[in-house]
Amino acid sequence: MTADPRDLFEVPGPGPYLLSHSVGCLPRGSRARLNKDLLDPWAEEGSDGWSTWLPAIDAFRAGVAGLIGAEVAEVCPQPSVSAALTAILSGLKREPGRDVLLASAHAFATVGFAMRQLGALGFKLELIPEDRNPIDPQSWTDAIGPHVAAIVPMHVHSNSGLVSPMAEIARLARAAGAISVVDACQAVGILPVQPQLWGVDALVGSSVKWLCGGPGAGFLWMRRELIGTFAPINAGWFSHANPFEFDIRDFRYAEDARRFWGGTPAPAPCVLAASGIETVMDIGITAILAANRVLIDTMADAADVEFAMQDRGGTLCLTCDDVDGAEAALRALGCRFDRRRDILRLSFHIWNDEGQARRIGAALRGRVIRLVG
Repeated sequence: MTADPRDLFEVPGPGPYLLSHSVGCLPRGSRARLNKDLLDPWAEEGSDGWSTWLPAIDAFRAGVAGLIGAEVAEVCPQPSVSAALTAILSGLKREPGRDVLLASAHAFATVGFAMRQLGALGFKLELIPEDRNPIDPQSWTDAIGPHVAAIVPMHVHSNSGLVSPMAEIARLARAAGAISVVDACQAVGILPVQPQLWGVDALVGSSVKWLCGGPGAGFLWMRRELIGTFAPINAGWFSHANPFEFDIRDFRYAEDARRFWGGTPAPAPCVLAASGIETVMDIGITAILAANRVLIDTMADAADVEFAMQDRGGTLCLTCDDVDGAEAALRALGCRFDRRRDILRLSFHIWNDEGQARRIGAALRGRVIRLVG
């Protein structure tokens, strides 16, 4: 690693880039990695490039496994979180009277879209309403019952940054006989993600945000002892126990998480994502989170406010009495951030520095800014 981890990324301008919650910056090593693991074998070997591409995909699976403390056999690449969630829930065995899929109305919209479409398989989506706090276990206690087949809580909420008590929510689901599938998109790469320690059944995630792996490389994890009980609808030759058997009359699910894979895999996103994961792991998630907190404190001090970041992810989700004015002040600095309705979202990563944080805080000083939630 170079002396300054900020040198490891190609950072868009013109001002501070604060969009890790959306798309993380491109690691400088990813272009060479893409050439070596995908483009060069394609150009030089054509179809025989698979002898390089499949190990490259396995490197991505291994990276995810190392990141979340899992076995490689429990990890399967997915094109997106929506696809991962659909793959898991479509394979869930229906039990009479247990047909509800439960999420919070505060979840990212794609979660609800994917779950709602499983009505075609006889499931029903129920949402814990917006006026119930999604990180309060009581909100889940009141909603989980014998009719619930699966719950899908978010580890970190995208519109507030609030962190759910995953172990407690998983315990509630388990006691009610429901499976728990965690959406870890806004957590992985900035917070410790420990599904086995939490006691959850499955997890979906993405490489595009804090992991700086680009779009197209989602993933799912499922605890090993549960995998064999799922029969996902989206089956293809790479879901097969032996993809190269080629007997159209004999389909057998892979014994490990690859049963959720489907058809021909896409090496390019996996190659880029593996590079992102390795870069992030080389720096260290602990170091990235520590830098995030220092920069948030520096910004808050310059703005003359206090932000309590306990039980928060890496994103500052802010609201203000004059959101338009606050947005304009940040745009004037050339900041790259986003706005959802009246919420401004800013994410400090390792490539940001304290000078940027001070300028951002100074631009917001005198405004009544506060954390959402």
